[in-house]
Formats: sequence, C-alpha cells, structure tokens
Amino acid sequence: MIKTIVVGPRGKMGRLITQIAADSEELTLIAGVGPSGRDYIGQDLGRVTVLGRDLGIPVVDNLAEVIEDCDVIIDFSTKEMGLETLRLAKEHKKALVCGTTGFSPEEKALFCQAGEVIPMLYAANTSKLVNVMNKLLQMATAAIGEETDIEIVEMHDRWKKDAPSGTAKEMGELIAHELGEELSDLATYGREGSGERKLGSIGYHSVRMGDTPSSHTVFFGGLGERLEISHHSTDWHGFAKGACDCAIFLAKQKPGCYSVADVLKL
Repeated sequence: MIKTIVVGPRGKMGRLITQIAADSEELTLIAGVGPSGRDYIGQDLGRVTVLGRDLGIPVVDNLAEVIEDCDVIIDFSTKEMGLETLRLAKEHKKALVCGTTGFSPEEKALFCQAGEVIPMLYAANTSKLVNVMNKLLQMATAAIGEETDIEIVEMHDRWKKDAPSGTAKEMGELIAHELGEELSDLATYGREGSGERKLGSIGYHSVRMGDTPSSHTVFFGGLGERLEISHHSTDWHGFAKGACDCAIFLAKQKPGCYSVADVLKL
C-alpha cells in the first residue's frame, strides 16, 4: 500500500480525495494536514471530511511531524501551504502531487525544478477527460491554429479566487507552444472599447457564478465556421479520482517532473 498524506483535507477537492483514497486498494491514508489554528486540527480525518466513519487518522497542522512516514503527498490547499509542502517534500525526498492553482510563473517553475530530487507532478487539472481535451487542443492547433481566431471561455463558482483558471492558463500555454509562441505574448484578457480583434491573439473570458464546478470551452473561429472543444463537469469527483491516480503513478517513479499525460500515456 502507498502511504499517503492529504494536505488541505477540508477543501472541496481535499474532501473528495480523502474519500476516494480511503476506499482505494492501492492507497492508505496516514494523515491529513490543515492550516494552523483551524478548529478541526486534532480531529479524525474521516470526521473532518464527512466520510461517515472515523479512520483512526489525525488531522495535524504541521506536515513536518508526519511526512517521514509517507510515500506520497497530495496537495490541493492554498498557494502558501503549497509552497511549504514543496519545500518539505524536497527536504524529505517525498513524491508530491500538487493541484493548487494561483502560483506565479516563477513559483510554478519551482515545482518542475523539484523533479531534480523528487518525483513531482504539478497539474492545474487532474481530470482524465480534461487531459484528453488538451490532447485534442494540440491536434486542432497544429492543423488550424494559424488560420483561426482562438478564444478561451471558462466558468467556475463564485468562490474561485484566481482568474483565468489554472486549467485555462494551461490550455493557453499548450496552444501557444504548439504555435511556437509564449502565452504572455498572445493573451488578451477580456475586452472593452472599440477596435478590431488583434490578429494571432488568444482571448480569455472568465465567468464566475453560483456553484458552477468547472467549464472550459476553446473556440477556433474561422470564416463561415467554427470549432468548439469543451469540457463540463457536474461535480469534482473526476478531478479527485484523477489526483489519486496520479499519486499511485508517482509513488512508483524515479525523481522527475511528470504530467497527467504521463499518467494516462497520452
């Protein structure tokens, strides 16, 4: 069994990851790690994640206290906790799956650099279907990217803190690199005023409303026709299942910087 720690177990992703890992035949939970000062620190992980049963596993507020006993860490917490988790994972040579978003490009680079010493997988989206969509985006961009107008529309719930979403940014980066460019040189975020669309740009539009879990559509607009590639989720289960699949894969790897595409062999 792969001994697993979940960082951020009270969040919407952390709860689902804990529930799926608790029933896994390959993962065994050894601890949950929450932010310091929360009222659930010291309680049973099953109770904190509303699992319906106790697991006999504590939620602590200090990863350093429990990290030595684990094989892999799954972190869907906050930007600040994610960076601390990365530091400790490198220090203790533990595999890390991180799905936290909101990092700057420089901070994201730290995760890939960690692959020099630990098995590392950073992904803004661990859904199997989203990563299949990414493969389709590569194919579409290679075929028609230079002759169409590309727009990305993403929807999330009212509580999401970053915009555009990390998934939408990854999609844009993938498209830009397929075109031989950097996203920072092509991205346009929203529009107002007058003037024609900038040729070759990638447009971004972020919608925040209600409890919409996650929705991404990429438009390839031509003259007289358009192609739309979309992914819509009705809940977070697919993302949590994907994160657990990533942890199972990563625990068996040598140090390196891996992706969900490596897990799925895309």
